[in-house]
Amino acid sequence: MPTPEKRNELREATDGRTTHDVGGLDFGKIDLTAHDLAHWEKRVDAMLVLLATKKKAFRIDAMRRVIESYGEQQYDATEYYEKWIRAIRNLIVEQELVTKDEVEARLAEAADRFKSAGRGVTSDTVPWDDVGGRKP
Repeated sequence: MPTPEKRNELREATDGRTTHDVGGLDFGKIDLTAHDLAHWEKRVDAMLVLLATKKKAFRIDAMRRVIESYGEQQYDATEYYEKWIRAIRNLIVEQELVTKDEVEARLAEAADRFKSAGRGVTSDTVPWDDVGGRKP
């Protein structure tokens, strides 16, 4: 399986901190109230458990490497489970379990099913990260 080099980006105006190193920085008050996970967040968690621990498709270290390599704007604008699903998507391509085209085709099929069922579908797309040292 391909294992690309770790490449962390530096956070601006922080004396060399990497993008994900936000401890002690002022991001406002943290909401500490407990909340139930959304259905999609539970599915993301289940996918991670299945792929990383049951199927051993990749290691948790790889998830961390991918998430920590996000640029500052990308990292700050992405919610917790959004970071996870994006990393999972990129890792299954990086590890050659599926191709980018296969992922895109399945996403298009799901969007069509949702539209047919009258469910809202966003037209937003999530950019692909550098996968396996190459642009997918």
